[in-house]
Amino acid sequence: MKGMTQQNRPPVVAYGPLYPYLIEELERRFTVHAVAADADLSALPFDVRQARALVSFGSVGASAGIMDALPQLEIIGLFSVGYDKVDVDHARTNGIRVTNTPDVLTDDVADLAVGLLYATVRNIAANDRLVRSGAWARGERPALSGRVTGSRIGILGLGRIGRAIAKRLEWQAGEILYHNRREAADAPYRYVADPIDFARQSDVIMVATSGGPEAAKLVDAAMLDALGQDGAIVNISRGSVIDEDALVAALADRRIAGAGLDVFANEPDVPSALLTMDHVVLQPHQGSATRHTRKAMADLVLANLDAHFAGDPLVTPVV
Repeated sequence: MKGMTQQNRPPVVAYGPLYPYLIEELERRFTVHAVAADADLSALPFDVRQARALVSFGSVGASAGIMDALPQLEIIGLFSVGYDKVDVDHARTNGIRVTNTPDVLTDDVADLAVGLLYATVRNIAANDRLVRSGAWARGERPALSGRVTGSRIGILGLGRIGRAIAKRLEWQAGEILYHNRREAADAPYRYVADPIDFARQSDVIMVATSGGPEAAKLVDAAMLDALGQDGAIVNISRGSVIDEDALVAALADRRIAGAGLDVFANEPDVPSALLTMDHVVLQPHQGSATRHTRKAMADLVLANLDAHFAGDPLVTPVV
């Protein structure tokens, strides 16, 4: 921030692990206090409790507890588009602003979703293991895969990322359909209001809906059964959107053909059963994990903090 001196740099809490570039830039502007995500909030030192801003990954968020532990808190800067781990109502009640990082990560998340789609349907990860293990050279032949071209691709959640995924697949899909809580007036794709009918009519479901309590276990056993034994599912949204136990059971019983998963219910813990399944492709929550996007996300966090402390309008406010 221009004109900022060592004496008047606002105190900021870096809550949990953060992207190194973001930490460096925060330390250039502010007095930064690192607080572990599992810290004893009742034992925070006095100078930490004076923090006026908190910055965290979306997976860490900000509970009512950490907000109450920082009585001078004015703003929460999220290094993510999702804010389901933030107690937004508590922030609003206490006059705490909340910002996130939409748009800058849309393309990279959509790219990974499409990559997971092809990797899952075309058995790319399983076939890679077949070659590396020497099994192919010993005469083992890979199973035939499904196909993407001509498939009915269902987008669960036609927001920014859902639309970016759909746009990338328009030329390959036989049809693109979508399910939202309500129909999008400007969408060029077919809307299916009932989630079970949506799953039944889809060959592949691309989960791109926002997280939060209202979306918890939206994809349940009934939806997976409706998707059927030739269907696949890709999730780049939040692990909580899928009933993970139901998904593991459906995959184990081959009631669906496969899954491509970038997110899980209890990250970084992944159900052990998934680790041995050749029809599952796993990623360690890498949707936005490109150098370009992570820097852009960090710059947006910083822009929101700079605007707040300068008294200017926030760039991407949630609250």
